[in-house]
Amino acid sequence: MAKSSATTVEQYLNELPPDRRAVISALREVILSHLPDGYREGMNWGMITYEIPLDRYPDTYNGQPLGYVAVAAQKNYFSLYLMGVYQDSKQETWLKQGFEQAGKKLDMGKSCVRFRKLDDLPLDVVGQVIASTSPADLIAVYEQARRHH
Repeated sequence: MAKSSATTVEQYLNELPPDRRAVISALREVILSHLPDGYREGMNWGMITYEIPLDRYPDTYNGQPLGYVAVAAQKNYFSLYLMGVYQDSKQETWLKQGFEQAGKKLDMGKSCVRFRKLDDLPLDVVGQVIASTSPADLIAVYEQARRHH
């Protein structure tokens, strides 16, 4: 399932086969338990997203909520999008070191960590990275990046 048309997280989860639902559900628990106050869980771009709602920060370049974390079950793997890592080189270094120290291989694009099973992720490191950026910090980084373009 590369892109879902589900409109709720529950609908998205229910579309997944049980084994894949278990992985996404477990990762979702890690995210929710570490997510700073001010982010909202929802569906956007065909995946589960954690974003700053437009009623809190409407001034985005595309009129969409400012995304922070997203999770998706792709056809042959899972994706964990960490926008804080993409926007902050210190977080990227922290994530890479955390994978290395845990003896796990990091398969990552600019913000997308690809994995095949939950055990591929050092969940404590993922949780710490997610916990490290408040909505105010994300907005500040976003605004600074927008000024430089």
